[in-house]
Amino acid sequence: MKTVMLGVASREEASRRFVQAMESGKPQGNFISFESPGLLWKMLTPKRWDILKAMTGAGPLSIREAARRVGRDVKAVHGDVQALLGCGILSKTDDGQIVFPFDRVHVDFALEAA
Repeated sequence: MKTVMLGVASREEASRRFVQAMESGKPQGNFISFESPGLLWKMLTPKRWDILKAMTGAGPLSIREAARRVGRDVKAVHGDVQALLGCGILSKTDDGQIVFPFDRVHVDFALEAA
């Protein structure tokens, strides 16, 4: 099962994971990090989350098919897909389809006392 971890991490933490992977030659996992919980939730709106749920484990899809699966119009889904592509959550295949190449999503962040 291929899992992606969506979470909150400082630039330093993300850089540390990168350096550790480069030095050890071992994968550190699949991470997509945001600098704050606010940015994470701004990107993962409920409708975009629905798109991810519909695409998890589905393989490459057209935007039209993604829209059909979430019961929304193509133009609105296209806008959400562009945002998800822009932050690296979705990617495009060579033939222009969109893909979320994971079977499982784990969202992780901690809330700490100030």
